[in-house]
Parts: sequence; C-alpha cells; structure tokens
Amino acid sequence: MKNEYKDTLNLPETDFPMKANLATQEPTRLQHWDDIQLYEQIRERFKDRPRFVLHDGPPYANGNIHIGHALNKILKDMIVKSKTLSGFDAPFVPGWDCHGLPIEHAVEKKMGKRMHQQEDKAAFRAACRTFAQEFIDLQRISMKRLGVLADWKHPYRTMSPDYEANVMRTVIRVYERGYLVRGLKPVYWCLDCQSALAEAEIEYENKKSNALYVAFAAVNPAVVGQSFGVSDLSQVDVVIWTTTGWTLEANEAVALNPTLDYALVEAEGAYGLGRFIVSEQLLPTVAESLGWTNVRTLGKAVGKALEGQKFFHPFHTSKQVPLIVGNHVTNEAGTGCVHTAPAHGLEDFWAAQPYNLPVDNPVGPSGVYRAGAYFAGQHIDKIMPGLVEVLTAGKRLLSQAPLVHSYPHCWRHKTPVIFMTTPQWYITLDELKNRALAEIEKVTWLPQSGHARMQSMLKNHPGWCLSRQRLWGVVLPFFLHKETGAVHPDMMTFLPSILAEADTQGIEAWHNVKLSDYLSPEDCANYSKSEDILDVWFDAGSSYACVLAKRPDLKVPADVYLEGSDQHRGWFQAALLTGLAADNLVPFKTVITHGYTVDEQGRKMSKSVGNVVDPLTVIQQSGADVLRLWVASVDYRSEISVSPQILARSGDAYRRIRNTLRYLLSNLNDFDPKQDALPQSEWLSLDAWIVRQVYALQADVIRDYDNYQFHQVAHKVLNFCVLELGSFYLDVTKDRQYTSQKTSVARRSTQTAIYHIASVLVRVIAPMLSYTAEEVWQHMPGEKDDSVFLTEWLSNPVPADDAADERWAACQQLRQVVNKALEAQRAAGGIGGGLEAVVNLYVSAEWHPALTFLGNELRFVLITSEAQWHDIARKPADALETELPGVFITIAASAHTKCARCWHRREDVGTIAAHPTICGRCVDNLPEGIGEVRARA
Repeated sequence: MKNEYKDTLNLPETDFPMKANLATQEPTRLQHWDDIQLYEQIRERFKDRPRFVLHDGPPYANGNIHIGHALNKILKDMIVKSKTLSGFDAPFVPGWDCHGLPIEHAVEKKMGKRMHQQEDKAAFRAACRTFAQEFIDLQRISMKRLGVLADWKHPYRTMSPDYEANVMRTVIRVYERGYLVRGLKPVYWCLDCQSALAEAEIEYENKKSNALYVAFAAVNPAVVGQSFGVSDLSQVDVVIWTTTGWTLEANEAVALNPTLDYALVEAEGAYGLGRFIVSEQLLPTVAESLGWTNVRTLGKAVGKALEGQKFFHPFHTSKQVPLIVGNHVTNEAGTGCVHTAPAHGLEDFWAAQPYNLPVDNPVGPSGVYRAGAYFAGQHIDKIMPGLVEVLTAGKRLLSQAPLVHSYPHCWRHKTPVIFMTTPQWYITLDELKNRALAEIEKVTWLPQSGHARMQSMLKNHPGWCLSRQRLWGVVLPFFLHKETGAVHPDMMTFLPSILAEADTQGIEAWHNVKLSDYLSPEDCANYSKSEDILDVWFDAGSSYACVLAKRPDLKVPADVYLEGSDQHRGWFQAALLTGLAADNLVPFKTVITHGYTVDEQGRKMSKSVGNVVDPLTVIQQSGADVLRLWVASVDYRSEISVSPQILARSGDAYRRIRNTLRYLLSNLNDFDPKQDALPQSEWLSLDAWIVRQVYALQADVIRDYDNYQFHQVAHKVLNFCVLELGSFYLDVTKDRQYTSQKTSVARRSTQTAIYHIASVLVRVIAPMLSYTAEEVWQHMPGEKDDSVFLTEWLSNPVPADDAADERWAACQQLRQVVNKALEAQRAAGGIGGGLEAVVNLYVSAEWHPALTFLGNELRFVLITSEAQWHDIARKPADALETELPGVFITIAASAHTKCARCWHRREDVGTIAAHPTICGRCVDNLPEGIGEVRARA
C-alpha cells in the first residue's frame, strides 16, 4: 500500500555510491592525492613525531610488476599507513635495483655481446641505463596505482650517480677494515654470464651427467704394494668416480681419507685381470657397479699410509699426480678415492693447498678449453665422446653410466654452472660470520623461523665472491699491479678526487679515469684499472649507507626490512654482512618475510600452466582495493594462494564492508557532529554499547597492525560489519533511526553512535582499503582534514561498563535463537516476517537481569511487533526449547493491523481518528507529535 507518511520518515540518503566502480574511480582519487600533494602534507604534518622507517628493498627494473610485487608493496604500504595513524613520522622512499646481468642480457640482445672499444662500452652502459629507467617509470606508475603512498618523486635508484659513488665508498670502507681481499679461489662460474656468481645466485636443479669410473695407474706399483704388505706388485690402479669428466684435464691429485681403510683387490674387469685400490667399505658397491668377478682382497692400508705415492694421469700419460689425504673424503659414495682438480672444486682447492699443487685452469670463460689442453678449442659440454674414446684406448675407463643428480644452476639462465678458479675479490667471512651470528640474536624476526633460516644461511655460507666480469655495474675502484694483482699503495690518496667526480658522474667517473692523471709513467706501465664490477647484492646491501644514512628524512638502522623469504640469502644477508664489514652496524631492527604466491592448488605461477594472476588486470577489472583486501586477508608468512576465485571472494568481502559504510553515511545525511552530537549522558544504552565495541575493535586493530598481523585486521573488520553491526546494532536501531522525530534524542543518539563508528572504521580500513577509506572520508559530515591519511587513531571517549556489556551480550544471544525460531516459522508458513510475530520468552533466572533491563523495549531488540518474557516456571507445554540453556520460546502470528508508517502490527492502529492507518507510537513521532521516548534500544 502507498505510504502517505513517507515524508515523515528519516529514510537513509547519501551520494556515496552503492556500486564502487573502483577501476574508474580510483585513478580520480589518485590524482586528487597528487593534486593536494598528500605525501608532502603527511611529512609536514608529522615531521616532529617519533620516526619510523621501513626501508624498501629495491625490486629489479626489468619488467612489469607481477603479483609478488603487488603483495610486497601493499604490505609495506599498510605498515607505513598504520604507523602514521599511530602518530609516527613514517616516510616511505621506494627504490629500484638497476645494475646486473638481466638488464645487461636484455641490452646484449639489441647491441651484441662483444664490446671492444671504450666508446662501445660507454654506449652499452648508457643503453643499460635507458633500459632500466624505462622500467622504473613503468613500475612506478603501476605501484602508485596500487594505492601506495610514497615519495615517488624522489625514489632511490642504484644507478643514480650519488648512489654509485656511495657504493664505491662503502666497498672502500670494507677494504680499509681488512674484510676485502683479492685472491685465487674456485667460484661458481656461469658459462652464459661468463662471470663469477655468488652463492645467492645459485639454485639447484636436476642434471643428467655421465658418471665415469676411471683408473689411475701407479708409477711404482711395487712401492705401493709394500704399503699393503704385498710384495712384487707389478701393476695397480687407484679408482676414482666422477660426474664431471671434463675436469680430468685439470687433475693434479687423487685424495684419500687419512683414517679410512683401503683395500688392494684383485679382480676380473673390463680389461681382464687387474689390481685396484678402493675404500674397503665401498668395495662391494664398486665391484657390483664395475661388474668385477673373482674379487680377492690382497691387503689393506689406511689412507695416510699411501700419502705421496705417484700415479699417472689417465690421458696425459707423462704427467704424474700424487695421492693426498683430506677429511673431505668420505665413504658416502664413489670409491673413497677422489679425483682432485684444484682449479674446479672448492674442496679440491683447499685439499691441494698443503701440498702446493698447481692451480691451473685449462678452461676459458665461455667453457672452451684453452690452447695447450688435450681438448683445446672444444667446449667442455662437447668432449664426452672424445674423452670416452681416449680413456678407453688407454684402458683407463672402467665404466660409464648416465646419472641424474642435483646440481648447481645459474638462477638467471637456468643452466648448469661450473667451479672455476679465477682471480676474484672476496669478503672474508671467518670472523665476520661469527659477528653476524651474534648480531642476529638482537634482531626481531617475523616469522620467528626467519631467525633459524638466517642462522643456517650464515653458518653454511661458503664465502662471498664480490667481483663480476661484466660491464653494467658499480666498479671496484682500484689500480692493480699487472703481475701481482696488488692494489697500488697510494690508492687511498687517489680515491677522494675520483669519488668526488663520481658523485655527479657515477661509474662513468671511473671509466673516464686515466692512469696518467695519477700515476708515474713507470707505474702506468705496471698497473691497470680494475675492470671488475660488484655483485649486485652488494649494491642493494649498501642501500643503508647510500639511502638511509644520506637522506635527512630517514635513519640507520631502519625499523623494518620486509621482503620475500628468499631474501634471507639475498638482500637481508647482503645488508647484514655489508653493514658489519663496512660500518660495524646492523642496518635493521626487525626483519619480516612473506611467502611466495601460488594458485589454489599450491602451484607456482607459470604462464605455461596458465595460472598467472596479473595485478594490473585485477586492478582494471575489480580495482586496487579488492587486491589490497586480498593481501590484507591472507597470512602472508607462508605460501599465499591467489586465483580469480579467491579474488572474487575478496570482492564479496569488500562489498560487505562498503555497503556497511554506505549505510552508516546514509544515516548521517542531516547530521553535523558539531551541532547535533549528543553528550554521553544522553546516549541510549545500546548506542553507548556499540561505541564501546567499535573502540574495542580499534584497540584490537592497533595491536594487530603493530604486530603486523594484517589478516587479523581484515577478519575482525569484516566480522564487526557482519555481526555487531549488520546482524545486531544497525538492524535493531533501524526502526528508531527511521521512525523517531528527526531531532529527537532517540535519533540523535543513534546518529552520534554511527558517527563514532564511521569515524573509527574509516581509519581502521585506511591502511587496507585506502581508496575506499578516502572516498568515505570525503563523504563524512563535519569539518575534517584534506585526507584520512592526515589523521590519527581516535581516543576512546566512552568509559567501560562491564555490566551493560554483559546485558547486551545476553540480548544478542537471545536475538539469535529467536531469529532461528522466526525463520523456522516463516519457512513453515506460520508468519511472513518478524513484524508479523508475537514472541514470548520463558527463561531461567540468569536471563532475568538482561530482560528486566530492556523493559518494554524487548520487541525492538527482537524486531517483532510484540514480545514478552516470563519466568521459566510458566512455560507452556508447546514452548520450543532453544540451544540456550534455560530459554524456551513460543511464536504466534499477530492478529493486529499493520501500521502504515512503521509496519509494526499494533492493537492501537486505527484508534486515532486523525491518523487511522498508523499506530499511536507513530502518531507521537510525527513532527507535530510529543515524540517517543526510548531508554535502552
């Protein structure tokens, strides 16, 4: 029926749209932030507050952002925004990692690999710089679009001249403090990069190799036999097993364990009857692998007893190599006799040192054997047929078989690496590791497992090779002696002027240096400029010195470093070791890690699988705030699932929160908090209760933000909107809000409470749903700042009232069971809705205080036309038992007429001649009426 009293109702009204249209509206909001210079306003507003610094780990500038970038930047943004709300001065300076192989590799595809002339190299570096800047600009636009507030106008870039100069200063401090040395040692070498790699640039994948058993013939078999107590021995071979046959070219020894037992055995093998030396423990396995028959042990000896015996190289037949001993040799696999090539293995290198064995590297940087090698001019990956042929011809190959095993690969090219001994720069870790292990005990690790991970990384760190043989990176600024490799003794006096130039020219200042500007003609002939560049992890790890220590708005140490869990071996470790080596400091107080993004089935994101989620596509379709809510809702500390279905659920949650906020705003359409807000003394009990609840929510949320538990924030906010508000408070107060007189205490009390709720919620969601919070803020009534991000948390104005809270908690429980009973009646056809019902409650004594407290306002809490309560002793036989102990219900359909204004069925509808279609309460609530008085609900 037509409601002729509609104009007398206070119906909700707002221009805050129900449909968010985030994809189109968010760019407008972003432009508004730029127009009002919001980041600068925040800095000015909070400049005198305690400072909180989250230091941005630089993403690599070589592609569009992916879902991992979005996760990382949104997490950081939520921390910074929540700290700002907590009254901190929390600047956020974004950064980019700009040097290194991926950019160099991309530019090589355009310009070619061979750089002969200095001008070619300069052009190549310029092209790398242009390439990096293009992707910085692209990523910056995308990251801003995520809603991240940052100093986008002044980011840091590892390729900025001042940054490059300060990286050089940092490495010089490491050198001056004695942690940087140059020497010959095997390093991981990528044949595609043609450069040394650090441990952090290695990943392990399966590789198929040709496993060889090879025999080395004794130079003096009779002397060898004497060690085993065997006389007149005319022939004996020591047997090795290797999966890297290409390294036999560089063999300089065979290593035994000094304390293991070795057997001298006679057996029928591939070339007839022979005598062999293998580990006694491994003999059965070796004999089976080689197909030996008639195996007979002639004697035994410990490894130490064989030390120094000479054997012929398996194909350089004039070359003799010794048996050496080392504890790295075990009985875990192979023969217990280890082929030793000091130029191609770290353990081999160290085992060879006490014997002063040659460390000759026969392999060039691309993997081709140098002149003078047996396989000169051939690539190491191509020689296996020739190697098998020469070993077979010399009766040295006892067996060969394919083997799939875990092997180090370059994490960029995904190709197997080799160990190769070359002159490199190293940070010495012996003493530094111990200091680092002690210092990480003072750092807060979130999750706590990060501590154990970092501890393991440090303990097992094989050494940090700092130099790379590439073009695009920060140079190691040294003049080196051409023969000895020693740094020029006056280098420290030359560097200040060179680095002063680098402040404006960056690495080009070094490339433009002429030796004659600093050295005598004699020294010019004996010295050369270092061509090596620094490991990009040192670039990034130096950011504390190049950014935090240089910008007045930042500080060292940072309060938080936050990156993916892989950065324990990357940026976190590099920053820790660099800080200790260069400046004796740890650059962070807290380290937070997040997991990798995977699909719903736990699979990694892969274009071939088709499960990649592009954040820019999500933003275009659903808006950044839906993506931000997904980030806020997940427990980021482990693997994080994302898919269109998961994001759709985030969209549903977003709409529930948005609709709640819209409803709040719609009921503040005529409310001016300065004029219309009521003092607490006039608030209705239910309004005071909900205000206490929302400030309790704020207190919980602040703790969760402080503890970086964002998923708790998201869940609590959603639950508050659904339960305390949607299912209870807003539902219960709707009648009072709509039907009371416009300026009545009953209505203004509700509006005052709603204003508090909205004021808290807009702040609570601001770090998560930044665009939506700003949109809500602009629709909030009253005087306010330009942005919600210029505000702080609100102080709780309501004193605690435990007794009232207990009563309202009881009311919520009663309402829940009544709602279930009403729904059952509606489904059965007994009633059409709650306002058609008459409810009677029969309750035990523990429920009496709450119901007595409500008085005649019980029906408003239950949203029924009539509601009474009685002692349980009076319950009729047909009363329904509920899930609440001591609570029974009867429900009947109301026989009264429906009020045309409030829709309640009341016995007094039609009793007032001037208003025959409405109830007496509505007559009182008309503008000319005396007004309804509410006390509780």
